[in-house]
Amino acid sequence: MEERDLINKLEELRELPHETEWAEFKTARDDFDFHKLGKYFSALSNEANLKGQSCGWLVFGVVDKDRSICGSRFRENPAKLDRLKREISEQTGGVTFHEIHVVNHPDGRVVMFEIPPAPKGVPVSFQGHWYGRDGESLCALGMSELEQIRSQVMIEDWSAEICPKASVLDLDPDAIKIARKNFREKNQNKPFGGEIDSWSDKIFLNRARLTKSDAITRACLLLLGREEASHHIEPASAQMTWKLEGEERAYEHFGPPFLVTTNELYSRIRNINQKIDASNHLIPYEIPKYERWVVLEALHNAIAHQDYTLQSRVIVTETQDRLVFESAGSFFEGAVSDYTLREKTPKRYRNHFLSVAMVNLNMIDTMGYGIRRMYQEQRKRFYPLPDFDLSDPGKVTVTIHGKVIDPNYTALLMEEKDLPLPSVILLDQVQKQQRIEKEDAKMLRRNKLVEGRYPNLYVTAHVASATGDKAQYIRNRPFDDAHYKEMILTYLKRYGKASKKEIESLLFEKLSDVLTDEQKRNKIRNLLYAMSKLERSIRSTGSGRRSQWELFLDEKDDV
Repeated sequence: MEERDLINKLEELRELPHETEWAEFKTARDDFDFHKLGKYFSALSNEANLKGQSCGWLVFGVVDKDRSICGSRFRENPAKLDRLKREISEQTGGVTFHEIHVVNHPDGRVVMFEIPPAPKGVPVSFQGHWYGRDGESLCALGMSELEQIRSQVMIEDWSAEICPKASVLDLDPDAIKIARKNFREKNQNKPFGGEIDSWSDKIFLNRARLTKSDAITRACLLLLGREEASHHIEPASAQMTWKLEGEERAYEHFGPPFLVTTNELYSRIRNINQKIDASNHLIPYEIPKYERWVVLEALHNAIAHQDYTLQSRVIVTETQDRLVFESAGSFFEGAVSDYTLREKTPKRYRNHFLSVAMVNLNMIDTMGYGIRRMYQEQRKRFYPLPDFDLSDPGKVTVTIHGKVIDPNYTALLMEEKDLPLPSVILLDQVQKQQRIEKEDAKMLRRNKLVEGRYPNLYVTAHVASATGDKAQYIRNRPFDDAHYKEMILTYLKRYGKASKKEIESLLFEKLSDVLTDEQKRNKIRNLLYAMSKLERSIRSTGSGRRSQWELFLDEKDDV
């Protein structure tokens, strides 16, 4: 690039949104750690691949916060700067910068690293580790993103394969009737809507994308096949298992046709009505333990995205207060937050042919809105949001809660029906005692939605009063330090002396329940230090286990 072209490119990059994963700005006024640079190389290369960019950019000499140019003296020697290409190549398996550009901007020297996207099917690592970005944060490349890059060279769709020995006789007649009904309802406004009932089975199956030129596919057998016809797709497992765990135990297996048996599995779930005490309402709010659509959406998605080559079944485990869905294979594209917060539309599917067929039969939505709607449906019911566990690269686990966890959270959703979904997601993490970012905690506190000392947060006061759980709120809420200091002084004025154990016994149960035992002990230690060393209202006598706390003389004289 010519100097003017480089300056134009720099200005273009400076105008990018801050959350752009494939571009990063660093001040790097004097130097920059090589290992951190290598991690950014890996992350920006992988993100450029995932976002379909021709390259990623790492820019030195620019302040990330306001994109102002501060100038960088990083490797001012041209030979040393050029040597960086080889140094990176040695740690990434041969991948290195497209080019390293130096821009002599009027406001200072800027170094622009042009990073190639990861090759199709080959994620870029640095020193054996794959890196990616979550917004502006550098992090390990997620398993779903890793698989997304690796699968770029894959063209096989397991569900689209034809079963040469299968025929229409292997399909369940009742399942075909239900499939016709669902297909007709979904396409009633289409030009061919009025013709569907007159179609033969062969025409219908072809038009619904269940068969290929009359040939039976694996997808067709999963959705409409007789259970005894499952041998056509072996060694893959065409089975769902429902398990009841707790005081009562039971289980049942369900095979094809999944269009029918998913509803049979749902009917085994104990979906009783439950009452929630609604704030400002005399009559309790009564809802089913689980929303039918949410349960079937989770189950249908497990079927649609299951990795059938792993020869595993879909498992639904029912306990007293939740449903847990397990399906084989990693989360296929993107992250859960992409679908809940960013309304992501997936570009690819593990079982594309099966997914299209399930869309045509009105079982799932391939636009990616299903996860977001699951969150919204649980929010409308004032229940905890679904949990997605992607920690095991071999499976995806989804938990649907059927019980209130924190009455304060539930009351808040009842009172604040227009609360933005991102805030609801953060509050859901708070009630589940999951750590949230400090900036998010500040936002919730600013909006008077949480209280407590970070990271031990809980729902704010006015919500607790609406639930009737006032005692728990008082146990959670911390008092000012002056309150605890006054308790210590009152104790010493009355009894003269106290050991550390006696003071701990005095305060331990009075401190906020959101603190751990260790945090409570630290709190008491800090109070004693402040009172003895800074305020000089008490003092310690003796040593070791025999040490005692007592008032200073001027305090004694006031007694």
